[in-house]
Amino acid sequence: MLIEQLKPLTGHGLHVFPSERTPNGSRCMSDVALLAALRRMGFSKDEATVHGFRATARTLLDEVLNFRTDFIEHQLAHAVRDPNGRAYNRTAYLKDRHIMMQAWADYLDALKAGAQVIQFKRAGG
Repeated sequence: MLIEQLKPLTGHGLHVFPSERTPNGSRCMSDVALLAALRRMGFSKDEATVHGFRATARTLLDEVLNFRTDFIEHQLAHAVRDPNGRAYNRTAYLKDRHIMMQAWADYLDALKAGAQVIQFKRAGG
């Protein structure tokens, strides 16, 4: 599994992408670190944000790949609206989320290989 192959690079801590400030890997990389990486790659604040990638994934997982919104919301660590309340809902949907994330990886690989890209309308346009 690819995640296992990352361990020599990222350590054996709790997180795949640990914070440099916690050498034991007890904290994950911050959004500030991700934002700095985007800027170093040349993306301006008008072109890309970390949250923008999450929003894009949320939209495409739902509208293009047709996954259930509760799977998506759990994957994004969003509070899931539940008629019984969060106190009683301990579901994680790990098997289904694994399938969803593999489909997402396959989708991104297809885009990289030249698959058809869906154009979005600009806001207000």
